[in-house]
Amino acid sequence: MNIFLEFIGAKSPSWPYVAPLVVFLALVGLSPHLPVGPEVYYPLRVVLVSAVLLIWSRKLVRLDASRWGGSVAVGLLVFVIWISPDLLWPGYRSHWLLQNALTGRVTGSLPQAVRSNIGFLIWRVAGSVVLVPIVEELFWRAWLMRYLISRHFEKLPLGAFTQASFWICALLFASEHGPYWDVGLAAGIVYNWWMVRTRNVADCIVAHAVTNACLAAWVLSTGNWQYWL
Repeated sequence: MNIFLEFIGAKSPSWPYVAPLVVFLALVGLSPHLPVGPEVYYPLRVVLVSAVLLIWSRKLVRLDASRWGGSVAVGLLVFVIWISPDLLWPGYRSHWLLQNALTGRVTGSLPQAVRSNIGFLIWRVAGSVVLVPIVEELFWRAWLMRYLISRHFEKLPLGAFTQASFWICALLFASEHGPYWDVGLAAGIVYNWWMVRTRNVADCIVAHAVTNACLAAWVLSTGNWQYWL
């Protein structure tokens, strides 16, 4: 009980890493039940999660990437990994291991009406390219991979890992991506490896942002809306 109270406490060292993703996922879960469309709730989600980052996590958000070239290359690699199975093997993602009652179905989450709404698309791209990489990298690579080693994770350097923390982090990251868990697992492994190699969350944020920027460009240019879950 004391550990739980320490974890949720405002002064908990975990909270700045965890709060943005918790709020983000809570808002994602609430969005289908809101009496407004995505053109309203998505900008609201971006604004609220950004506010959480500014209030609790601003000291953690650093853009001092040490390996820009490598981070861009890692981001491009993950993008290629993400779309390759569907390009190489049409119908691949219909397999029951990928689409089932646990992982969900591959469906575009955006109504047809907003797919040509320029204002909404700007918010959607900004959220996926700027906000999501920061929120997820703080949680997965900067916090969880160390917290699984010790609850006094802040005493460990960024990039510290054990075999268990590395693979648990990758598997949980994969589970976040529903029917794309397979490429999500590959992405988690690559991003984890990049954190271990660079020991810099900014490099992982850059890599993740490049992946999401390429994926956004792919969705908008090809109409493969299913990649935006």
